[in-house]
Amino acid sequence: MKINIACPSTGMQKVIETDDEKKLQNLYDRRMGQEIEGGILGEEYDGSIMRISGGNDKQGFPMRQGVLTNTRVRLLCKKGHKAYRQRRAGERKRKSVRGCVVGHDIAVLNLVLAQPGEKEIPGLTDDQVPRRLGPKRANNIRKLFNLSKDDDVRKYVIHRTFTNKKGVSVRKAPKIQRLVTPLTLQRKRARRAEKMNSVLRNKEEAAAYKKVVAQRMSEQKEARRSLISKRRSTRKSTKMSVDPPAKS
Repeated sequence: MKINIACPSTGMQKVIETDDEKKLQNLYDRRMGQEIEGGILGEEYDGSIMRISGGNDKQGFPMRQGVLTNTRVRLLCKKGHKAYRQRRAGERKRKSVRGCVVGHDIAVLNLVLAQPGEKEIPGLTDDQVPRRLGPKRANNIRKLFNLSKDDDVRKYVIHRTFTNKKGVSVRKAPKIQRLVTPLTLQRKRARRAEKMNSVLRNKEEAAAYKKVVAQRMSEQKEARRSLISKRRSTRKSTKMSVDPPAKS
């Protein structure tokens, strides 16, 4: 089994391969998210605490948190589920995933160093790997440089310089996300005003429609009344013309 150990604080990663069943026996039946003692893997990891973050079996199917089994299962996935991207609206599909319990069929197990021990672990905590890219979100840039809300975040974006395939030196920077500028505030006010205008316009149109409906109803009633009165007068005149005059 390959064991991939990552240290988030230093940005380093280490892969060890072991077939020692005595070591692996301590990992079996553990679940994703559980913490284990580093001494299980060897003396150099004594005192450290590691967390199981995932893995995959010999056929490459990834472990899924929440599937409480040490075998492979077929889940009915829909939009929003992990390891699935829907191709059509409302589409659902069965996908094979590996349970979150460590078993004999696991080929690669991923561990995260949650708490390092007293000793330095070679290849994991003895060096520091600088981050290749800086933060992209506006609040994360503020947090990194300890900026206030009044400071302009655009001046503190981390650029990187590299040589492209044509041999030209290029300076590149990320587009800042969630950056609040006067233009975004103006657009927000415009959207809000448009929404309010739409509500008022709908109310006015509904009132005008009700007024027209009431007018049409009154016209229909008036027309019906005049028709009934005409019929009555016609009947009366017909009756009077048909009836013979009374003899004196």
